[in-house]
Amino acid sequence: MSTLEIKDLQASVLLDDENSKQILKGVNITINSGEVHAIMGPNGSGKSTLASTIAGHPKFRVDSGSVTLDGENVLDMSVDERARAGLFLAMQYPVEIPGVTTSNFLRSAKTAVDGEAPSLRTWTKDVKAVAEQLKMDPAMIQRNVNEGFSGGEKKRMEIMQLELLKPKMALLDETDSGLDVDALRVVSEGVNRAKESNDMGVMLITHYNRILRYIKPDYVHVFNDGRIVEQGGPELAVKLEEEGYDKYVAAAAGR
Repeated sequence: MSTLEIKDLQASVLLDDENSKQILKGVNITINSGEVHAIMGPNGSGKSTLASTIAGHPKFRVDSGSVTLDGENVLDMSVDERARAGLFLAMQYPVEIPGVTTSNFLRSAKTAVDGEAPSLRTWTKDVKAVAEQLKMDPAMIQRNVNEGFSGGEKKRMEIMQLELLKPKMALLDETDSGLDVDALRVVSEGVNRAKESNDMGVMLITHYNRILRYIKPDYVHVFNDGRIVEQGGPELAVKLEEEGYDKYVAAAAGR
């Protein structure tokens, strides 16, 4: 069993060499293996900053607090060390990597994370099986990473990495954005497969309840103004869909 523990995390975005702006203002979350924690809130509330800070994005600076994975200090690790420790970030806006084929990228990533290259015969079968389950054109595997991919294809590519790399903890940053109904179902099924096959913990960042109809959360955290302002179970996501975030935004403005 693995545990990702975030304690009183405060972090700032670096605007330039001299200026920064505080975004996270004391975040506390504990995620165990097999749990799904939905992080919901309005735009600009700090949700993506939370995921990027945990993953080690250089644009964000940790001011105080701690992040540990199985008792190990994540904040002392380089980005690649965090990946090898079992953290995975599915980006909100996956980037294109010209000149690097998807097949080479996936195998190189698997080798880096596991510390040894997978058997080519087994690996080829695994990649093909995941591509079929995600309803991806096999030809995409020979194309450059995300180059010319649609928004939905890029999100499927993120989930393909998730299924093949088998992390302990997945940080999914608005994986549902830009997906139609069919793609949303396929991507959600991929997340659920990865979770069940590897007893993976999930932090799922989203604005909407629709993806939570497919990926059932154990806990829902409402995020606003860089902190968690309310917590509950799946019923809280339904309430948010009906009532929106206005009361949380108003409360923050009144502080």
